[in-house]
Amino acid sequence: MTPAVRVRFGDLAREFAELQPACSAAIERVLGRGWFVLGDEVRGFEQEFAAWVGARECVGCGSGTDALTLALRALEIGPGDEVITVANTCGPTVVGIENAGARVRLVDAEPGSLMLDVAGLEAACTPRTRAIVPVHLYGAAVSMDPLLDVARRRGLRVVEDCAQSHGSTWRGRKTGTFGDIAAFSFYPSKNLGAAGDGGACVTDAPGLAERLRQLRNYGQSSRYTHATRGINSRLDELQAALLRVKLPHVERMNRRRVAIAARYAVLAATSAGVRPLELAADVGPVHHLYPVRHRRRDELQTFLRSRGIETFIHYPIPIHRQPAFADLGYRPGSMPVAEQAAGELLSLPMHPWLTEGEVDAVIEAVQAFARAERAA
Repeated sequence: MTPAVRVRFGDLAREFAELQPACSAAIERVLGRGWFVLGDEVRGFEQEFAAWVGARECVGCGSGTDALTLALRALEIGPGDEVITVANTCGPTVVGIENAGARVRLVDAEPGSLMLDVAGLEAACTPRTRAIVPVHLYGAAVSMDPLLDVARRRGLRVVEDCAQSHGSTWRGRKTGTFGDIAAFSFYPSKNLGAAGDGGACVTDAPGLAERLRQLRNYGQSSRYTHATRGINSRLDELQAALLRVKLPHVERMNRRRVAIAARYAVLAATSAGVRPLELAADVGPVHHLYPVRHRRRDELQTFLRSRGIETFIHYPIPIHRQPAFADLGYRPGSMPVAEQAAGELLSLPMHPWLTEGEVDAVIEAVQAFARAERAA
């Protein structure tokens, strides 16, 4: 019989318990005002989040997926155009690109970090390529300087997928400030999460921000005047109010994630077969996730479950092997790094409210698996 979970993968109830008075006051403020869509809370959050990221403009929207779609549409990328992204991303990256009408082209992951392999970008480009979507996975960052060099030489737009990288840095500069537009998700489990779906685009270009504001609100330039064909994708006042409560705590919570990751790092030396990701010195990670690799990943996950340790796999199927995206035309074996990683990755519990005892339990369980494997 599987024991009850002793260490949860994430625990949003602990976050709410810590911030409950402020969250409740924010909700009451919105309800008392009686204005629920595109009001003072959204405007306030947009200003505060832009300042925190280090961008001039922020435009809230309904989800991180919508943020990608809106970003590409604001850049006038759509049917007939191709957009390059990485093969081992989460499905919403591709959904966001395809919802803009563009066709996805894939590159493999870099073997050590599992970020987009910038060395593969040139070969992936065609005359139809219009943009690159680097995905800052796991709370780390893509190597942006060489990627931007390719984009400049090729005349390509760059839309950063920052759904997992709230606060991560490349050479000391926060992700979300390198491309033409960056797309953020505020799904509840993110480093900055709402109490439901939410997203935002950030940019330094006021003209793009204005176009994004039109596109998210039916394409309206003013009430009932439609300047372009848009969609309905608006960050609501309640979510914005809650995000405003949480935003001042993100740096502190990210520091706790970094401290937990520093403790997990001992596993590389004490647990044979366990390999953390290899991040460049230029990357300042915030550890949205803490994936490790093991050739017997499934057995490791089963063993940890038997010890009451909850884990997940990010991600078990690369994009080009997903049934929904078979028409992209990539054969098995065409993205070997992503395919190998899909069979080896396991994400350990990672959230700011893990106690030291829970971190100890995770480390001890992984080490026990390694000892059992040596003895077998």
